[in-house]
Amino acid sequence: MREPMTAQRLTGRNKLGRLAWHLVWLTLYRPSPTPLHAWRRWLLRLFGAHIEAGAHPYPSARIWAPWNLRMGRNACLGPDVDCYCVAPVLIDDHATVSQYSHLCTASHDHRSPSFTLVAAPIHIEAQAWVTAGAFIGPGVRIGTGAVVGARAVITKSVAPWTVVAGNPQRVVGQRPPQTRN
Repeated sequence: MREPMTAQRLTGRNKLGRLAWHLVWLTLYRPSPTPLHAWRRWLLRLFGAHIEAGAHPYPSARIWAPWNLRMGRNACLGPDVDCYCVAPVLIDDHATVSQYSHLCTASHDHRSPSFTLVAAPIHIEAQAWVTAGAFIGPGVRIGTGAVVGARAVITKSVAPWTVVAGNPQRVVGQRPPQTRN
């Protein structure tokens, strides 16, 4: 469910935190060599992110507010991913968000004269794969083991072990359920 964001949530401490994070991202996170995932995990944790061991946040991934990010074991936030996490973004164990994807937790209420900001979390469950260039909208849950096809636009939740593609999204197949350690 999308909730209206109040002006208070996007002023003061939040703005200062985002400014500090942006400076750290520019100077310490972004220029780090690709294999230094542990370094980037540490930086994200300094800013309140919940990052499990083995997570792979890539240096070119843009994260709007790290305190709204949670990455599970061996989760991946790939190169050039735009993680606009006004609301929480949860990426469970062994889930992958591939290059150039956009995780967008906020939009504006087109019915409001002032286009009020609305936000809702995104949850990418274990073993799911968001492939290259996909857009995931506010309030979407990508089910366990699901696959989102390249360049797809996802505005509704995806069932577990389902393969979706296109714009508008459509089911194009199923995956056999699997288990991972």
